[in-house]
Amino acid sequence: MSTERQYDIIVWGASGFTGRLVCEYLDKQYGNQKSISWAMAGRNEAKLKDVRSQVSTEHTPIILADSHDMASLRKMVSQAKVVLTTVGPYGKYGAALVDVCVEQGTHYCDLAGEVLFMRETIDKHHQAAIHNKTKIVHTCGFDSIPSDMGVYFMQKEAMDRTGSPATQIKMFVKVMKGEMSGGTYASLNDTLSKAQDNKSLYKTLTNPYGLNPTEHLSGPDRKDLQGVKYDDEAKSWLFPFIMASINTRVVRRSNALAGFPYGKDFRYEEAMMSGDGISGRVKALCNTAILGTLMLSKPGSLMKKVVDKMLPKPGEGPNKEKRESGFYNMRFYTTLSDGSKMLGKVTGDRDPGYGSTSKMLAECGVCLAKDQTPDHFGVITPSIAMGDALMIRLRQNAGLTFSIEQ
Repeated sequence: MSTERQYDIIVWGASGFTGRLVCEYLDKQYGNQKSISWAMAGRNEAKLKDVRSQVSTEHTPIILADSHDMASLRKMVSQAKVVLTTVGPYGKYGAALVDVCVEQGTHYCDLAGEVLFMRETIDKHHQAAIHNKTKIVHTCGFDSIPSDMGVYFMQKEAMDRTGSPATQIKMFVKVMKGEMSGGTYASLNDTLSKAQDNKSLYKTLTNPYGLNPTEHLSGPDRKDLQGVKYDDEAKSWLFPFIMASINTRVVRRSNALAGFPYGKDFRYEEAMMSGDGISGRVKALCNTAILGTLMLSKPGSLMKKVVDKMLPKPGEGPNKEKRESGFYNMRFYTTLSDGSKMLGKVTGDRDPGYGSTSKMLAECGVCLAKDQTPDHFGVITPSIAMGDALMIRLRQNAGLTFSIEQ
């Protein structure tokens, strides 16, 4: 990649709700034309100028491009070291941008939590991106940085303590305050719709190793939790975590891409905690029923229309007070090679879908543009693409903590 690019980062989709938050964070944290040079990009100049007037200064550059106009995309991408995009669902609007980033040798990061879109970019671009030393990094928000980097952190601790990787990690979300992202819900709908009538896509979507290299599409893990169960180690009832379907696959891809440093028999799972006793079980059952309604409502049905009306649309989100009052606390129940146990914790200081996600994505963009990162290229995961450099940024700037419970 050329070191003579005009901008370190171009934020594509800057006039959208999450794109605006990313720009606001970059301006507050780094300013512009100082330590980080960045520009706002989209297809509507008036909207971009309106956002710029509220979150940055008039000196912040604006770039116009259209996802359906390849010439404009090429012109935009050629100016950046990193293109950071919030324009989803990525399965509908993201493919052309990835094409151009790989073609131009420009690093790329996004918020895609879409298994089918990611499988498509892996199959189409992984080898080409390796060849021209480009990093294409999906899932740089709440899905799946806390999970991927959390396992990365826990495995380093396991190696320090025993000289061997942990054999199993169970990530359970203890508490989480925040609203589902409208973009996440739209991406979920798009993915389920595509897989509904296509057996091949459905097989990819439901395979626990569906994002692994094609020679490693199987392993010891089974499907993500579908119902309610009790975990003796956590002393809590568990119910399905909607993000598990992407997070677990990203963690497994990280392991495979790195040559299985966690071991080929490493097991990983995710779920939500609801507490002990009868009340915990009732809470788990109620939440499972709600999630089932969300996931199984058929397109066009009355139930689907009700769910769609209740949840935010892409471009919508909570106000500043709600974003800043949100948080999450994730526990990593870890089994070491000698059979002993270790408990880790990852926390975030904003609502997961917006406040925390926008900071994580922005720091990924800065990390790719400015830091010394591992010599790994292709369609890769956050931990493989950025490793320790990203861990430092998440802790120092993005409000995340990674710790071991004594």
